[in-house]
Amino acid sequence: MARGELRIYLGAAPGVGKTYEMLEEAHRRAERGTDVVIGLVETHGRPHTAAMIGDLEVVPRRTVAYRGAEFTEMDLDAVLARRPDVAVVDELAHTNVPGSRNEKRWQDIQELLDAGITVLTTVNIQHLESLNDVVAQITGTTQRETVPDQIVRAAEQVELVDMTPEALRRRMAHGNIYRPDKIDAALGNYFRVGNLTALRELALLWLADKVDEQLDRYRAQQGISATWEARERVVVALTGGPEGETLIRRAARIAARSKGADLLAVHVARSDGLAGADPAQLARQRVLVESLGGTYHQVLGTDIPAALLDFARGVNATQLVLGASRRGRIAQIFSQGVGVTTTALSGPIDVHLVTHPEAGRRRRGAEVPAALSRRRRLLGFALAGLGMPALTALLKALPGLTLTSDILLFLAAVVGVALVGGLWPALVAALGGSLLLNWFFTPPYYTLTIAEGENLLAIGVFVGVAVAVSWIVDVAARRTREAARASADAQTLATVAGGVLRGARPLTALLDRLRETFGLRAVSVLELVAEAEGRPGRARDEQAWRVVASVGDAPPCSPSAGETSVPVDERLTVVLAGRRLEAADRRVVEAFAAQAAVALRQERLTEQAAAARPLAEADRMRTALLAAVSHDLRTPLASAKAAVSSLRSHDVDFDPDDQAELLATADESLDRLSRLVANLLDMSRLQAGALGVHPVPIGLEDAVPRALDELGPSAADVRTDIPADLPAVTADPGLLERVLVNIIANALRHSPPGQPPTITASAHTGQVELRIIDTGPGIPEDQWEHVFLPFQRLGDRDNTTGVGLGLALSRGLAEAMGGSITPETTPGGGLTMVLRLPAATPTDPPEGPQE
Repeated sequence: MARGELRIYLGAAPGVGKTYEMLEEAHRRAERGTDVVIGLVETHGRPHTAAMIGDLEVVPRRTVAYRGAEFTEMDLDAVLARRPDVAVVDELAHTNVPGSRNEKRWQDIQELLDAGITVLTTVNIQHLESLNDVVAQITGTTQRETVPDQIVRAAEQVELVDMTPEALRRRMAHGNIYRPDKIDAALGNYFRVGNLTALRELALLWLADKVDEQLDRYRAQQGISATWEARERVVVALTGGPEGETLIRRAARIAARSKGADLLAVHVARSDGLAGADPAQLARQRVLVESLGGTYHQVLGTDIPAALLDFARGVNATQLVLGASRRGRIAQIFSQGVGVTTTALSGPIDVHLVTHPEAGRRRRGAEVPAALSRRRRLLGFALAGLGMPALTALLKALPGLTLTSDILLFLAAVVGVALVGGLWPALVAALGGSLLLNWFFTPPYYTLTIAEGENLLAIGVFVGVAVAVSWIVDVAARRTREAARASADAQTLATVAGGVLRGARPLTALLDRLRETFGLRAVSVLELVAEAEGRPGRARDEQAWRVVASVGDAPPCSPSAGETSVPVDERLTVVLAGRRLEAADRRVVEAFAAQAAVALRQERLTEQAAAARPLAEADRMRTALLAAVSHDLRTPLASAKAAVSSLRSHDVDFDPDDQAELLATADESLDRLSRLVANLLDMSRLQAGALGVHPVPIGLEDAVPRALDELGPSAADVRTDIPADLPAVTADPGLLERVLVNIIANALRHSPPGQPPTITASAHTGQVELRIIDTGPGIPEDQWEHVFLPFQRLGDRDNTTGVGLGLALSRGLAEAMGGSITPETTPGGGLTMVLRLPAATPTDPPEGPQE
């Protein structure tokens, strides 16, 4: 059976018209004779969307009972049994009611696709799992309902339903998205122009990446290797030299000329794994690339031009930035160099050869270490000086050997010297062996004259083979030592990086690991004070430096106080104390120093953000409090003042009924003022940690009725379902009543007429849950945390209902009693507030679905 196709309508925010366009497509297919049914469509009360369903067949939803309430979900079995050609299923990221076959709606859709049914569905960009943290950073709220990116990327078609932020806000203001009582809150929070613009850009970029994947897949399937300039991609090649920063900035400027261009930096490492570049330079250049919005890559290769072009073609690059050659003129005569070779082979890729201060200078590579130790070289020279004469004496004592045998034995001796002492002792042995062969074993004997040309050829071959073998042995020994060194450096870097990532303070962890790795006494990061810039002799002046981080005993306070100092930039220096490092070790330390600068910058940014957060919160609270005092508290004061002034007036004679109504108005206004002041005082006590809590065992069957009585006639129709065997909770009776009054009053205020809230209770392990369920307009999940902010009413335009402290105070009081308040979406629409309090005695969890 062929698998069904998935078509997704992607939007940047609610209300852009995803469901509407999905239904339009369903009608188009139905008009063409396709069997189309609606598995589930959420209209959210939007009349235009509801009207768009028209005469399309709708599969009835199934009812799911959960925690004493009934909810509706898509009837998956009914849709599978109906087996249409196309099923319309809205809201891909929706979480099903507990008790459903699948936890997520996208899992239901997977079953439909497996059954060969094509599915049309919708999703907003904030529901994609990979963008969850980005959306939270932009909007300030975390999206709990997400869908894995691979589900959306696997769709045969993803259609972007786009709308400008201004048009979407106009649609919101006209009441086409949310109910009127939610419009002000939405426009002032989630639907701000900045938020919508950022979400729109996320949607466009995500879809562009999916298009790139499809393009790359098509090019791979068709075997197309030529560059298609669908988007500018600038690749900059880094060698690990000092010119790298110049090249990166030049490439960034080239990329900035084209909107949406990509910047990629690549370093071609030697395929043998040996060190060929300065790791400190590469570390700093990587940080620079990433700070400019680019990405850093490393590839292996022996042929650098071929490796660069393979990488550039693989990422569909349009431009390649290289540095001008640092090779000397004589070297350029024998080889064209990387730049010229790459340009000749680049094809449609534009190659930029950028000049820099290092151009034309001879590249100074790393100091080549000796292949063998000094002791082994001396032993090799001793073997060459003593072994060759000893071998000559031995061969003279053995009669019957030919010149060929003598040459082979001398060659074996030279190889032995090479294995012991390396190149130079082997060259001495080869030269001495050729002279001894000529003098003692080549006719005419005891002269350096060679009578036969064949003997001359044999001795020449002997010398050539001996030199070649000696060279190969020396190179192999050097490469072995370099490989061991590179492996040790890599292991050290990996160990340090792992320690830094796992540490709570990355800079301290980095310095501590560095000290342990190299056996140092102390390590310091010093920063030059502003007053000391340009001052001579500052390296020895401790007053010119400030220790920003240090580990170990007696850390150095100036660069001259340690054995080794590694400058990071113009102001930062890492100083090591305890022992002087070798030159090869310094390269690794320079890489660590570059990472130390990054860790320091991250720590400072974190500290600045932490310091700014309380100030911003205090400023917001102060502003909101002033607004509340100036507006909300003035309303009951004005009402009470007007009533009392009217009663004291001698110009009008009020009958007893009017006097009673004025007194009732004054009394009600003063009660409201008293509650507002009490809430403000309690909120200040909560923030100061001075709220007195006296928890005692109390039954919810007693606390809930008292709260309903406090609310008066408006709470008469509230339905309650509290089991008789429900255990008591541990709470402060007065505070618990305040919490219940605030939450139930909030539910009453937002419940539609004729549909009062429902209160249910259940016991769990160590806790009792009280659920206040309303079927009103609800609150978008991304706004849940906002309702608990002080002075936040989420756009309520009835300014007589308080200063927005009710839910904030309720959460604070619940937490002070060891409980919690969390919102949930009421299946079918609305908001459920879940109050959890510790049970007075442990209870077993009841049967049924659990959270």
